[in-house]
Amino acid sequence: MKKEKESPQLAFAKAARDKKYKKMNPGSVYAWPMGFWFSLFFVIPLIIIVAYSFMKRDVYGSVIAEFSLKAYKQMFTPAYGIIFLRTLWITALSTFITILIALPCGYAMARSRRQTLLLILIIIPFLTNSLIRIFAWITILGDNGILNMFLGSIVNLWHKITGNPAEFEPVKFMYTKGAVIILSIYMYLPYAILPIFTAVDRFDFSLLEAARDLGATKPQSMLKVLLPGIRSGIISALIFTFIPIFGSYTVPNIVGGKDSYMIGNIIVDQVQKTRNWPLASAFSMILTLLSMAGILWMLYSSKKDAELKKVSTKEDTTGIGGAK
Repeated sequence: MKKEKESPQLAFAKAARDKKYKKMNPGSVYAWPMGFWFSLFFVIPLIIIVAYSFMKRDVYGSVIAEFSLKAYKQMFTPAYGIIFLRTLWITALSTFITILIALPCGYAMARSRRQTLLLILIIIPFLTNSLIRIFAWITILGDNGILNMFLGSIVNLWHKITGNPAEFEPVKFMYTKGAVIILSIYMYLPYAILPIFTAVDRFDFSLLEAARDLGATKPQSMLKVLLPGIRSGIISALIFTFIPIFGSYTVPNIVGGKDSYMIGNIIVDQVQKTRNWPLASAFSMILTLLSMAGILWMLYSSKKDAELKKVSTKEDTTGIGGAK
């Protein structure tokens, strides 16, 4: 059926009504408080950090308003290069293990009938202060902690059975890279589980059945159908895990040793101890640029997935229409 053409009078009336609605709509007024908050607590501090990173530090620890690249040159010294590579290694390994744990957890949650209960169990750690959770792990990993007590009881029992007079020596779990990695995984695991759970929950599982019907094994269907289908959730989990761990300060400061000093520690020490604000700002710029790159990657991935879904839906609709 052909659509009737609108009369000029009706089109003019609609245009006048839309113009009147836009004039009366106070949506822009509602945006002012959020815009003010965003500018005051994000844009202005970011501008200050960028400006400080291109300035000089005087002998008293204040900032000289003079253009300089000295802070960026200091960043590329061998000592800071080693710390950067160490931070990258700890962050990459922690993120990789976190995603490996989060994938089956998110999948199991999405397929479970008790999603609400499982979500509550995931969110509960957020209700406790992060410092309390870190100190709770110290009682587990310490020389006299729960883990060493458990290992000591097993080893001492074995020594009694075998007649070995040697006593158990506590395993050094604390103040190592391993402790930093374990705590990082624990602290940021919920940030990885939730986006993966959301992506799996929206996934069309009939695609897995179709893959199995076409001859794919269960592992093949998981790798070639499920993982690409939840790519946006995996990318979000990577970003929500990698960036916070990369800039982490509390975890390496409390449970790490000399071999686990990270970029977050450098920034805090340069501000509090050395009072080298330009160098601290330069390192902060790395974290800011990394965060922006991650967000842009996530937005691009989401947009690409939406376009693919739109094309797929259009093809399905066209196929149905053609069949009719």
